[in-house]
Amino acid sequence: MDRQNLTLMTDLYELTMMQGYFKHKDRNETVIFDAFFRNNPMNSGYSISAGLEQVISYINNLHFAEEDISYLRSLGIFDEDFLEYLRTFHFSGDIYAIPEGSLMFPREPMIKVIAPIMEAQLVETAILNIINHQSLIATKASRVCYAARGDGIMEFGLRRAQGPDAGTYGARAAMIGGCIGTSNVLTGQLFDVPVKGTHAHSWIMSFPDEYTAFKTYADMYPNACILLVDTYDTLKSGVPNAIRVFTEMRKAGIPLTFYGIRLDSGDLAYLSKKARKMLDDAGFPDAVISASNDLDEYLIDSLKTQGAAITSWGVGTHLITSKDWPSFGGVYKLAAVMGKDGTFIPKIKLSENTEKVTNPGNKTIYRVYEKESGKIKADLICLVDEKFDENEPLLLFDPAEPWKKTLMQPGTYTLREMMVPVFKNGKCVYTSPKVMDIREYCQQELSTLWDETRRLVNPHQIYVDLSQKLYDIKIELLDKMGQM
Repeated sequence: MDRQNLTLMTDLYELTMMQGYFKHKDRNETVIFDAFFRNNPMNSGYSISAGLEQVISYINNLHFAEEDISYLRSLGIFDEDFLEYLRTFHFSGDIYAIPEGSLMFPREPMIKVIAPIMEAQLVETAILNIINHQSLIATKASRVCYAARGDGIMEFGLRRAQGPDAGTYGARAAMIGGCIGTSNVLTGQLFDVPVKGTHAHSWIMSFPDEYTAFKTYADMYPNACILLVDTYDTLKSGVPNAIRVFTEMRKAGIPLTFYGIRLDSGDLAYLSKKARKMLDDAGFPDAVISASNDLDEYLIDSLKTQGAAITSWGVGTHLITSKDWPSFGGVYKLAAVMGKDGTFIPKIKLSENTEKVTNPGNKTIYRVYEKESGKIKADLICLVDEKFDENEPLLLFDPAEPWKKTLMQPGTYTLREMMVPVFKNGKCVYTSPKVMDIREYCQQELSTLWDETRRLVNPHQIYVDLSQKLYDIKIELLDKMGQM
């Protein structure tokens, strides 16, 4: 994380293929690679794009330093002419991407790289590493936030993350997905996002008694006084001592602007309801009840159904690791090669597994919205030179079952192109928004989903269709490959 040059953060075979291109192909041959995924993580109805800012930083700093070349030489598999070429290596191509915070769906490009083949090959591993991780955590966070039904979610997972980078950039992604704050101070510093936290059980245990610990903490932080009440006995000791401290603060004229308790163990539904009654009876109806303890979207949803009196949630391990779905599954596949006449020749990858057959050509994505509701009807993958007119009928069909068709009448839909230019001729042409602005944009994006698509179990899947022109090219290539 403290190293700007991540050029060697790649798989060895990217470099061995580069040497092969260098020696046996036109190293300037321009190609198109698509980074995409085949299934939404967690069996969700959608995914959220995150990590583009770090991809930009990676590309901007892409170069082989002298120590990199020395290390590659020490492996004994690279020739000197190739190593000499690497001394002046830089990215000179184009990159298009779906902006961070955007909804995205299976089989459509998240990122498209158009570059000389050696450059496009090298960046594969790092792009997938960055986008896969952050998109996974952003999607998980959005599901957790949805389960909380408007309550605030705080990201508390740094100590359980798989290393410093996962903890810091995972917290960044969680903020994009909808969290209101993170316990990770480094993420707060790097990305200007709110940092939040209370205290640990060790704070309570280090004092002679629970009341003294609470009183000391309240004296230091009267405007952010959330007391952890389950160190000894939640209902017999913790909550009564918290109420005692709050009563003393009120009598002393200290404004109770943000105060309450945190539960970290036990039956959270039962304890929160009992604690709520105790706080209300003592005259503190606006006291916050927050909770932590191995929470995820399913447990939060269950606790809400049980009537738990919790309005603030700290989610750690299951969020920062996406414990139930630890990998996003993005892939990076060749889609086209530029011919001698300067036009792209579509390429397709076949597989016995239908979902692994790729979509060929130089593509972009249009999102189709129902005009009346503003909700997403479908995504349409098409070739970049195709144009559509909202004043004309639009025929959508399922590329796997093409007899399933929907005809959108003029005036009933709107279109929005999803991919934006990020690099042109090796120069960055895109300015990444601040994380909190991306978070706000992501909330707007989520509002365009139907409730049926956001539900946690068995959600409705958004249709991802192909244009007729792209579909015809794909079928033609499949027919040709079948005759070989």
